[in-house]
Amino acid sequence: MWDQFVINPMVNALLLLYGFLGHNFVLAIAVFTILVKLVTLPLNLKQQRSMLKTQEIQPEIQAIQKKYKDNPQKMQEKFKEIGYNPTDSLMGCLPMLIQMPVLIGLYRAIIFVLGTTPQSLFGLTQRVYPGIDLASLLPINSHFLWLNLGQTDPFYVLPVLVASTMFLQQVVMSPKKDDKKKKKEKGGKDGNPMGGMTESMKYTMPLMFGFFSLQFQAGLSVYFVMSNLIGIAQGLYVKRAMAEHKDEVARAKRNGAKIIDGEIVEPIPEPVKLPSTTAKKSGNQKKKKKKNKNKK
Repeated sequence: MWDQFVINPMVNALLLLYGFLGHNFVLAIAVFTILVKLVTLPLNLKQQRSMLKTQEIQPEIQAIQKKYKDNPQKMQEKFKEIGYNPTDSLMGCLPMLIQMPVLIGLYRAIIFVLGTTPQSLFGLTQRVYPGIDLASLLPINSHFLWLNLGQTDPFYVLPVLVASTMFLQQVVMSPKKDDKKKKKEKGGKDGNPMGGMTESMKYTMPLMFGFFSLQFQAGLSVYFVMSNLIGIAQGLYVKRAMAEHKDEVARAKRNGAKIIDGEIVEPIPEPVKLPSTTAKKSGNQKKKKKKNKNKK
């Protein structure tokens, strides 16, 4: 089942892209990465927005948890007021869970597509769909610059690129900190476990994937680099969109609009009522006019 629904579709997708893109396997991996990112784009954007928003309001979340720790219902009400949903933290793991089968499947697919032994070639023929003319695609050109895409990078350039682009992605997805917050964190007075975990992940994740890339085929490392670059672009877009939305909310709040769950709710216009004094004056004026007419 794993081969049928994960590895075989990836093998055939890479072969199709390889044929369409002039027998260039690097381009095939790049386009494959873009397609995967497009499929997971809604989930990734939601996860990035949720992560940034949670990091920004973390001090308020902690204050509410501390104040209403014995009153869960009140705590949930206060969370709703600041636009925080605890289940979003769990949903944020979904894009990573989806990506893991892709990474494992792509690792195996590259081995099958770029295999050079008679045994691997026979295994490839068993996985190709009927509509693909494998004879016209063979032999697969696995070389790009100094790289053999089916083997590890001999000069360790790709592992460095994997680690650096992932670190840059982590930096882009981290909210800006005020000077006061930085001083608190340096002095160890922040007391924010999530902030500390996020800060440590900023360094450990790039180092971990950079180390893994030492063992990966160069083709899979190319996928990582492309995926990180797209993630950086997504992160910059999300941060810009959230900053514009934040300014819009602040402006609407100053103008008297109601804000519910971080969203703008326009105030309902109240019917204009004439003051009672003006009504009395108009009534007295009518009486005076009637008296003047009677005198005449």
